[in-house]
Amino acid sequence: MTGTWWEAVLFWSLGAVAVAAGWAVFRTDSMARATYALAASFVAVGAQVLLLHLDYVGVVTVLMMVMEMAVMAVYMVMFMGMNPALMPMSMVHSRRTSIGLAVGTFLVLGGGALLVPWPTRRGSPAPDLTASLGEAVMGSKMLVMLVVSPVLFATIVSALVLALPRSRYDRLGADLRRRPADDPQPGGVGR
Repeated sequence: MTGTWWEAVLFWSLGAVAVAAGWAVFRTDSMARATYALAASFVAVGAQVLLLHLDYVGVVTVLMMVMEMAVMAVYMVMFMGMNPALMPMSMVHSRRTSIGLAVGTFLVLGGGALLVPWPTRRGSPAPDLTASLGEAVMGSKMLVMLVVSPVLFATIVSALVLALPRSRYDRLGADLRRRPADDPQPGGVGR
């Protein structure tokens, strides 16, 4: 990376933000907070990519991660029947297995990056890298993606609706104040 000193400071600051937000994903005790911490981590990485003058990849990273995490948070509120920001739960599962897999993956990828001989550049870069990248990634598949994407989204929403025929409004009424809840089977913790 070549640039001014403030770009270098900003780059490493964004790296620190990305790592801190990634750490917060596993330290928070709610799904909503973990979701937004993950979004913040990816936005910081996207900003780093923008500083490397890879505008297309950086913007796509930021937009994709923000939308993905926003949709995830909306689904949590809509279909889980509780406020995930206020419901404490552990974000860590299979702790030892996860640590082992993470360390092993880091060693394999880091070792590969350091030990594998990198190829030398052949040819010269295209005049418009963004257009070339878009053509290479989506050129022959654009029509398929335009058709498949809405169908896939409709399938996801339909599956969620079918899997959860009763929402919190069915249980607690339109104003969410009905007590006790109208559940087909009594039990639980009385909410």
